[in-house]
Amino acid sequence: MRNFIWVLCLSLIYWGCSESDSHSRQEENSINNPFSGPNPWPEIRKKRIKAVLPEAMKRAEVDVWALICREDNNDPLAMHVGGENAGGTSFYIFYLDGDEARSMVFSSFGEVTALRELGLHDSISSVSRADNVYQLAADFIAKLEPNAVAINSSRSNKLADGLSYSQYLLLAEAMGEMSDRLVSSEELVYEWLSIKLPEEIEIMREAAELTAQWEIEAYETVIPGETRDADVAAFLKNKIKEYGFEDAWNPDQNPSVNSGVDRGHSHATDKIIMPGDVIQTDFGIKVYGVWVTDIQRFAYVLKEGEEAAPEDIQRYWEVAVRGHRKVFENMKPGVSGYELDKIQREWMSENGSLPVPWSTGHPVGYVAHDVGPSLGGGQAGITPSAMALKPLREGMVFAYDGFYAWEIEGGEKTISVEEMVAVTADGAMYLTKPQEELILIGQ
Repeated sequence: MRNFIWVLCLSLIYWGCSESDSHSRQEENSINNPFSGPNPWPEIRKKRIKAVLPEAMKRAEVDVWALICREDNNDPLAMHVGGENAGGTSFYIFYLDGDEARSMVFSSFGEVTALRELGLHDSISSVSRADNVYQLAADFIAKLEPNAVAINSSRSNKLADGLSYSQYLLLAEAMGEMSDRLVSSEELVYEWLSIKLPEEIEIMREAAELTAQWEIEAYETVIPGETRDADVAAFLKNKIKEYGFEDAWNPDQNPSVNSGVDRGHSHATDKIIMPGDVIQTDFGIKVYGVWVTDIQRFAYVLKEGEEAAPEDIQRYWEVAVRGHRKVFENMKPGVSGYELDKIQREWMSENGSLPVPWSTGHPVGYVAHDVGPSLGGGQAGITPSAMALKPLREGMVFAYDGFYAWEIEGGEKTISVEEMVAVTADGAMYLTKPQEELILIGQ
């Protein structure tokens, strides 16, 4: 009996210590977590509709924008218009009124109360099961006498392609003769989502700093000859879980940790990290369930007797970094993504890099590959896309690389110095301190 009581006491002490440690860790995370407070998205969303959407509609030459939101198979842009909790089919209609964008929502009756409490829309009409919501929306749109009605159907922009074929048929039927005024919303969505507000950029800046910091901490856990790529990935996965964040892209491939030959976008494997390896970690987090990051950090594992990376590896690194900085120095409003990619390609060629198939960079924000200009088109044998020829504008945010690729046993290895930057009025700014030197991992 005494033994039982003694074991029970020890168990209670251990449980108490564990609980204390858990609370301490939670407290520490709360103190160090810049995203532990109230979610700013509801207010930022209101501001984006009021301040950014009207100009986007004018640039896209659209009078009316109609979105359809519904349960289980919702439009990709539902969260941007307050339709993320839609149950029955609801219409979200935005229209220009002078210099302002006004909204009218025909909402399924079960969602009306919560939708009104958001304070996001000018007018909300409750739709019963007996009503034809398509006809209600079409009649409202007809009274506006628009020249162009944007709908979310696009061949090139996946975020502007949320309208199903059956929804399109029902809407076109309800619109009648006015159905010939239906146009793709891809240009409108491009103009609206590609620009981020200053407060959004600040959120992404703080998230980028945390992302880069964790990647460096992950490298500090590496023991050459023992640690696997998958172990480094697990460290970062645990960070996301501890802080209550989400993955910036497909969880199976975030982070991508690669100490061997190039694997492209892929999961981390059980490959053991060895002396002489160059390690690439591509990692991103999503904060507040809205904004994402995309940053890479590179390390070199020292061989016995080495105090620095070998001359060839160091040169590859320096060429990649300089290529990245050359792009940064030329990044400003009015310059196209193609022009920036071409600067990078020419630098790579001059310095003996193998060709790299990936674009120099991409927009980042609400998703890892967000809406906006592509920093690409300079790859040999391809024609620049329309997105690569689009000019950069103030408020756009990019994740982009500086490249150098060379042959190693079994394939190729690419350094892709990836940082996040925001376009300013006369140039660009880094969202976190860029990596200047290879991280060295000792024995």
